[in-house]
Amino acid sequence: MNRLLKATIYSLMGLKAAWVSETAFRQEVVLVVILAPVGIWLGQTGSERALLVGCLFLVLVAELLNSGLEAVVDRISDDIHPLSKKAKDVGSAAVFVSLAAVVVTWVLILI
Repeated sequence: MNRLLKATIYSLMGLKAAWVSETAFRQEVVLVVILAPVGIWLGQTGSERALLVGCLFLVLVAELLNSGLEAVVDRISDDIHPLSKKAKDVGSAAVFVSLAAVVVTWVLILI
């Protein structure tokens, strides 16, 4: 039980850190807060609602992983290095792909 409590505290600390330091994360949280109720309202079945809302949370997951990756790269070195750029670009691409998945999911279900 103690391990679960500590894991929860660490997770909440990570969410707080992302909220405080990442503008993109705050914007995406606002997007989820606005679109999740819309997705629940527009979805006609439980599966549609789950897809419309679930894909929104994947954006947050991708952004959190991207932010963590960027923090690690920045911690290792401030020097500009091709591998550091590649790591950050790939993390950014993951966020982009998750946002594209939201658009595709919403279009396919709603149109």
